[in-house]
Amino acid sequence: MSHAHERTIGITAAIITVSSTRVKENDLSGKAIAEILKENTIPVTYYTIVPDNLERIRNELFIATKNANCIIFNGGTGLTHDDCTIEAIFPLLEKKLDGFGELFRMKSFGQVGLSSMLSRAIAGISYGTAVFCIPGSTPAVTLATKELIVPAIAHILSHANLPKP
Repeated sequence: MSHAHERTIGITAAIITVSSTRVKENDLSGKAIAEILKENTIPVTYYTIVPDNLERIRNELFIATKNANCIIFNGGTGLTHDDCTIEAIFPLLEKKLDGFGELFRMKSFGQVGLSSMLSRAIAGISYGTAVFCIPGSTPAVTLATKELIVPAIAHILSHANLPKP
């Protein structure tokens, strides 16, 4: 990836786990994201768990944009009746990063085969903040955070926050 347009930006992250059953003690995926970010010197300035509820998920996005410039939602992206992370966040993205979901599914195919087509992973920009919605399994969050988000976040934020001409 060319870093010609990359500017020095202080990156701070928010982790929002979407689950009606997890609590901080058993949120292995949230912990995995936090550890990968820590290893890459990206501080986590906001962390919470929110149930599968459209309005509560949106509210957490608004809170997180005041605390971080990289927000990672994990969970609630599947096909079950209560999965609604995508429905909550997608309409609030001012710019969509279609390539993120495409790359995530491509990389996931090597791990989970045809089940990767069930992924509705998305990313985009909302309020000048990079927002990622990824599945909540620990292998999925590890793949997305380590192989896609961390290597690209400075470049993404540089473009998202270029001054207007």
